Amino acid sequence: MKVTIFGTGYVGLVTGTCLAEMGNHVVCVDVDAGKVERLKQGDVPIYEPGLEPMVIRNHEEGRLDFTTDAAGGVAHGDIVFIAVGTPPDEDGSADLQYVLAVARTIGDHIDRYAVVVNKSTVPVGTADRVRGAVAEQLAARSSMVPFDVVSNPEFLKEGDAVEDCLRPDRIVVGSSSAKAIALLRKLYAPFNRNHDRMVVMDERSAELTKYAANAMLATKISFMNEMANIAERVGADIELVRQGIGADPRIGYHFIYPGAGYGGSCFPKDVQALARTAHAAGYDARLLGAVEAVNDTQKSRLFELLSGHFKGELKGLTVAVWGLAFKPNTDDMREASSRRLMERLWEAGAKVRAFDPEAAGEARRLYGERDDLQLVERPYQALEGADALVIVTEWKAFRSPDFTRVKSLLSTPVIFDGRNLYDPATVEEAGIAYYGIGRGRSLKGREHG
Repeated sequence: MKVTIFGTGYVGLVTGTCLAEMGNHVVCVDVDAGKVERLKQGDVPIYEPGLEPMVIRNHEEGRLDFTTDAAGGVAHGDIVFIAVGTPPDEDGSADLQYVLAVARTIGDHIDRYAVVVNKSTVPVGTADRVRGAVAEQLAARSSMVPFDVVSNPEFLKEGDAVEDCLRPDRIVVGSSSAKAIALLRKLYAPFNRNHDRMVVMDERSAELTKYAANAMLATKISFMNEMANIAERVGADIELVRQGIGADPRIGYHFIYPGAGYGGSCFPKDVQALARTAHAAGYDARLLGAVEAVNDTQKSRLFELLSGHFKGELKGLTVAVWGLAFKPNTDDMREASSRRLMERLWEAGAKVRAFDPEAAGEARRLYGERDDLQLVERPYQALEGADALVIVTEWKAFRSPDFTRVKSLLSTPVIFDGRNLYDPATVEEAGIAYYGIGRGRSLKGREHG
């Protein structure tokens, strides 16, 4: 099938590449000529396991093209995806200027029936606005070309996006057009062979499904962080509590890990956008507000633990940080907990020496060269003479460190475990003070810290 995708960001590039992998001819359109040229050369601007070799292979075999030619892109596609960014506006609502700009571009150039697919995460009612924008441009051309608009939200997890795209757990299609649904069924047939994963509904329900999914996951994280803060104060260990409640099949073990707060490109902005959608509809979504507030507070927890241990005297200290990305297997630092930690440490006069397997380049892009930030190439290099080690991202490489070596390298043997990777007793037996998130045991360490 001939597919066009507007946007070569995270969602557009992964979706386009996976569709090309299944034998479709995909053209990805982007306004950034430099980015398009890089992609043609096989230089993928984001880190996602397995993505780069797929991009290179499909481009070389002629199934995946990149262009800045919007008119040519529209002419190519029987199915045209909109996969551009929807950043938060000043009031937290999703900014649809890029989505609607693409819709108008489609309306300017469409010359035969096509299905316009909203892949971007958009508020309820956006399909209607996209339909109106395309129709308005067609009317300006005095054209009667038929088209359909479909909501087809993505459910990709950064770090697992290629696998999620190739083997989706569900394919949500929002449309009332039998013709459009049939085309989407044909497109997704290779991803849908074992059993029918396609869930068909109306456009507005599909749009809300995406926000509801992310809001539910964010709620589970904030709930567990709330429980962690209670556990810490009453002397309980949240990791044992997690195991106890996760054994209940009604709850399960997914997304009940306490930590230093969630980040990334989806949860923060989607929770805000859904709350704004509710407000615009005359409803006060109090739970969503609480989820966001708990997460915002949680992002300061590691700094508070550090400050408490050093009795507020952080000036001149060097803090080793393991992990900068908001989660493992990505270089994405959007809304990452590491950013809040580092910025507060700098405000307090401390220096940061950090290691991340993939996100060092992004950290340089965000913060530039500065005297109080050193990015190193090996994890133990970050520890040399540092006054503390903070775990911010749960990369696999951090899960089983040599604690004897850690102690020998740190000038002050103390670990602040923002992802509860370690057993407190094991760390303390190695002669290292331990602070976790919601682990009552760490109160002992604080008493003699």
